[in-house]
Parts: sequence; structure tokens; C-alpha cells
Amino acid sequence: MYRILLGTMAIVFLPIFSMVRLFRRLITKKSNQTTLPAHQASDTSKKAPSYAVRFWRDNWFGDTDKSQNNRVFFWFLVPAFGSFLLFVILPFIQGLYLSMTNWTGLNTGREVFIGLENYAKIFADFRFVFSFFRTFAYSVLNILVINVVAFLLALLVTQNLKFKNVYRAGFFMPNLIGGLVLGYIWQFIYNRALTSLGGAFATSVLQRGDTALVGLIAVVTWQYAGYIMMIYIAAIQNIPQDLVEASTIDGANSFQKLRTITFPLVAQAFTVAMFLTLITSFKQFDTVMSLTQGGPPMVLPEWFGNFFGLTTLPVVNSTNLVAINIYQTAFTNYSLGEGQAKAIVFFFILLVVSLIQVQYNKKKEVEF
Repeated sequence: MYRILLGTMAIVFLPIFSMVRLFRRLITKKSNQTTLPAHQASDTSKKAPSYAVRFWRDNWFGDTDKSQNNRVFFWFLVPAFGSFLLFVILPFIQGLYLSMTNWTGLNTGREVFIGLENYAKIFADFRFVFSFFRTFAYSVLNILVINVVAFLLALLVTQNLKFKNVYRAGFFMPNLIGGLVLGYIWQFIYNRALTSLGGAFATSVLQRGDTALVGLIAVVTWQYAGYIMMIYIAAIQNIPQDLVEASTIDGANSFQKLRTITFPLVAQAFTVAMFLTLITSFKQFDTVMSLTQGGPPMVLPEWFGNFFGLTTLPVVNSTNLVAINIYQTAFTNYSLGEGQAKAIVFFFILLVVSLIQVQYNKKKEVEF
């Protein structure tokens, strides 16, 4: 902890030190005499420098290779870190403040600090909590379907097929289509093309609250499975062929090879792929907006209404995911402070869920 604090202080003062060092070199001439640096001169009368001084001198402000490398690393890091600080960290801190105000967008600069009132309000809002429940259910199903389909496609296109590169490109192509365009395309397919077939497709899945989420999962899987497939392809191709050939000689069948060789050696790919699909599922916005606009309406489940003590069950939107709910609160109802509070809560919940998922997958990697 002490070293971290000293390093942080060194980084803060490093720009000033570099400027002073630069100006000193510009206005002074280098002596041709061979003299030892001041800090290397032996002076028994001087007191030995403290740990902090030695740490800064040896790691940041001295003339050693380590300190010079640290300074170079810092200056190369400045552009990226400065952009991250300017466009991510500072807006996030400002958002924390705005989430505790009555900001509406029309009173910018005249907001009133109201503390945690927005947070108390959103946790008492059954529509927001229900949107979290629907988002969680959608994310779990979406993660399972996308990863299963992607892994099966990866197994298919890593076989000795004649046109396997064409298949890879074809499966990956839907990922190049933007979410808004994709939503409108599949809206036409669901509402016009499939309904024209009649029979079981006479009613669009987007018109029923109990099937709209399934239709959305199918669309997102069609779009995103090809991208996740590429991650699995890279992992499968890195499996040593010696192991596969040895298992073949030992008489292992395809399922045994998959269970004992493929799964353990692509465990890291599972961690990465599940993390990406988790983040994408929770933050789903553009495809939902163009495909269903958060609808269609459905009656709030009875068990959910009982949890909030509702005597009558209201109508809610079946695909009103958290991102859509935040957007509607902020830009439709012009309650930007409340919307910002929802976004902050969403961020921390997503952070916790992501950490749990990564930690769980890391443990599974060890078990494999």
C-alpha cells in the first residue's frame, strides 16, 4: 500500500519534473569534466535518504534505466489515459452527482441536490424492477443459446469441409449488419414474410408478450453467433493435433474427444465468449428499439405483483429491457436525474454480475 501511494505521488509530480528537467537541459551546458552525480558522491556528513526519497529516485526521478523506462512508459500512456480520464472517468463522476439532483435537461446549471431520493424512487418502481427481471431472463437465455450455437458452428467449420472458409464468412456476415437495420429487417420477416405463410405463423411472435422475447433472442443469436464462433475457432485450432491423434489411436470416439480434449483446452475461450455475450445481452438497446420498441404489452405476472403488494395487475411492456427503460425515463419523460440514477445502478449490478461470471468460469477452467 505504501509503494502504491508513493508511485501515485510520483506520477502526479512527474509532468512538473519532466518540464523542469527539459528547461534545465536547454539553459545549461553539459560539462566535459568527468564528475560523479551529486547523489552518488560520498558524503559521510549527509544523512541517509529516507525510503520515500530512495523509492522516487530509483524508480522515477533518477538517472537509472528503471526510472528512465518508467518515465518513457508514463508519457506513452498519457494520450490513452488522458482520453479515458476525459471521456469516461470524469463523465462518470459527473453522472454520480447528477443522479442525486432533480435534473430534467431543461434546468441544466440550476439543478437542486436531492440526495438519494432518485435511488429510493427507482427501487420502489415495479416497472424498473420488472425490466431488470426481464433483462436477466433474456441475458441468461441469450448467453446459453448464442454460445451453444457458436460452439456448434465452430466445430462444424473446423472439420475437413470443402468450402469451410465460405461457411465461416457466411456465418460471420450477420454481425456486420447494424442493430437498427437488423431490427427493421427481422420486423419485416416476422410481421410480413412469416405471417403470409399462415398456419402456426399466422400471428407474429412480436405481437404476443409471451413470445416476443424468444423472437428477440433468435434475432440476436443470428447476428452475434458468428462473431463468437470466431473465438471458438481460434481456440479449437490451437488444440495440439498430437493429442487428437493419440486419442484416435487409443480408440476414443468423437464424444470422448470432445469431452476430454476439446472442452478442457477451450475453457479460456468459454470465459471470454460468455463475458462478451453477458455484456452485450445486458446492454441490448438498438435491436430492441427497432424490432419491438419495448413492446408488446403484457399483464404483469401475478407473483411479481404480489411481491410489490399490487391489488390489480397493470400492463407492462414485455421487452422493456433496462437500457430501454433508462432511455424512456431520461429522454421520453424528461427525468434525466432519475434516468442517471438508473444507469448508475445498472452499471454496478452489471459490474458485480460480470465479476461473478468471470470468477466462476476461471474456477471451471481449473476443474477442466
